Amino acid sequence: MKSPLLSIWATAVLLTFLSQPVQSAGGKQCVCELKNSERPFPMDKLDNIGTMASQCNRTITPDQMEEMDVLTLGLQKRLEQLKDSMAMLEKEDDGQLYGAVSLRIIELELAEVTELMDKLKRTTQSRQQLSQATNSEIQNMMKEMKNLEEFDRMQVMKKHRENQRIKRDLAVCQQGLQVTLPPPTPARGHCPQGQLVSVSGPRTYTLTQYGTSYPYGAWGKDPNPPPGKESMHWLVALTSSNVFANYIRQYSSLTTIVLGVGPTDTVIASSNPTTNTIQGPNVVMYGDALYYGCYNTPSICRFNMTARTVTTVALPQNSGFNSKFPFGYQEGSYTYTDLDFATDESGVWVIYASPENFGNIIISKVLTDSPPALGKTWRTSLYKYTASNTFMACGVLYATRFLSKETEEIFYSFDTVTGEERYNLRIQIKKMQTNVQSLNYNPQDRMLYMYSDAYILSYDVIFR
Repeated sequence: MKSPLLSIWATAVLLTFLSQPVQSAGGKQCVCELKNSERPFPMDKLDNIGTMASQCNRTITPDQMEEMDVLTLGLQKRLEQLKDSMAMLEKEDDGQLYGAVSLRIIELELAEVTELMDKLKRTTQSRQQLSQATNSEIQNMMKEMKNLEEFDRMQVMKKHRENQRIKRDLAVCQQGLQVTLPPPTPARGHCPQGQLVSVSGPRTYTLTQYGTSYPYGAWGKDPNPPPGKESMHWLVALTSSNVFANYIRQYSSLTTIVLGVGPTDTVIASSNPTTNTIQGPNVVMYGDALYYGCYNTPSICRFNMTARTVTTVALPQNSGFNSKFPFGYQEGSYTYTDLDFATDESGVWVIYASPENFGNIIISKVLTDSPPALGKTWRTSLYKYTASNTFMACGVLYATRFLSKETEEIFYSFDTVTGEERYNLRIQIKKMQTNVQSLNYNPQDRMLYMYSDAYILSYDVIFR
C-alpha cells in the first residue's frame, strides 16, 4: 500500500532554495519546496573575512609570546649571575691570576648578556612590525563587516540558519527511507582519538628549582583548572626523607617552572610530616585540588588550593600503605608508593593493592566531591610490585616497567569499560635518568608528566 506523501513546507522571506523531490523505491517521498526571491547574502566575502581572521590567529601564536618571556627571564638570570661575579671579584681580587681569571669570566658573561639583549631587541622589533601589520588587517576586517551589516537588516542570516535547519530535517527524512541502519555509537569510556600507540619525547627535560636535592616528587598541569589558572603548573617535592611533603609549589607557566622563577607556595600544614600532609610521590592536581596519600594512613586526602582545607576518605580495609605494596623496579622498590593517583578525561582515579587481591593492582574511581568518595572499583591480575608506575587514559590503566637505565616500557593495560587485560603492549619511553618516581597523563594537552631523579620531563602521547 502506498504511504501518504511526507511534506516539509517552509517559507523564508528573503533567502530560500529549491530542491528536487527525493523518492525511494517504495514510493515514499521527502519534499522541500522553497523559492528564492532576493539576491543572496555575499557568503564569499564573509568567508574571506573568516580566512583573514584564521591567518591572524596563525601569525600570532602563544609560542611567539612565550619566546619574549623566555628571553626576558633568561636576561634577568644572566644579569643576576653577572652581578654575583662582579661582587666576588671585588671581594676576592688578589691582583694576580685569580683576578685575571675572574675578569675573563665576567667578560664572557657580558658577551652573553649583550647577545641576549640584541636578540631581545630584534625580537621586540619583529613583534612591533607584526603588531602593526595585524592591526591594519583587523581594521580592514572591521570595515568589511560593517559593509556586510546592511545585508542583515531583514534577518538574512536568521533565514540562512533556518534553511540550514530545513536541509538537516530533509536529510533526516531521507535517511528514514533507507534500510541501512546508522553506525553504532562508540562504547562509553573509549578514546575518540583512538588507541594509545606510542610516546614521543621528552619535550621538557630540566632540573627543578631545588636542583638535585629531592629525587622523589611529582609535577604536572591541572586538566580541569579554574578560570585564570589554565597555564598554571604545579610541583610537589618530597622534602622530608624523600617520603613526606607539606606544601605545593605553583608556577604561572611552563616557562617559569623550567627557569625556576616566580613560584608561589601553598602550605598544607606547618609541620612535616603531620596529620593529613603528603606521603609518597604519586600525587595529582584536579579541579584546583591536590589528591594524595594521607600521612601514615591508608586514606585519600583532598587539599582545596583556594580554601586551604583538607578532606579525606579511607580506602577499603587492609589496603596497603607504608610500603606494604609499593611499585618495584630492577634493583628494588620505590618506597611509599602504595597509593598512586591518576587523572584522565573522566576525573581522578586511585591505584592500590591489598592482601585480599593477593597484592594485585586495584583501581577505584575517586568522586571529586568535598569530602571525596570512592566510586566503582576494578580488580586486576597484575601484581603491583612488577610495575614501576601506572597512569590512566580514557578509562584504561597503563602500567610501566623498568627495561634499562635508558628505557621504561608500557607493557600492560586494563580497560575499565570492557575488562580486557593485555600484557603485550611494548610501548617504550625514552628516559634521561635511571628511575621514574611518578608518571601521570593530562587529557587536556595529551601529555605524560614524569618526575625522574629530581628532573621533570614531559612527553607527547600518540593515539591512533
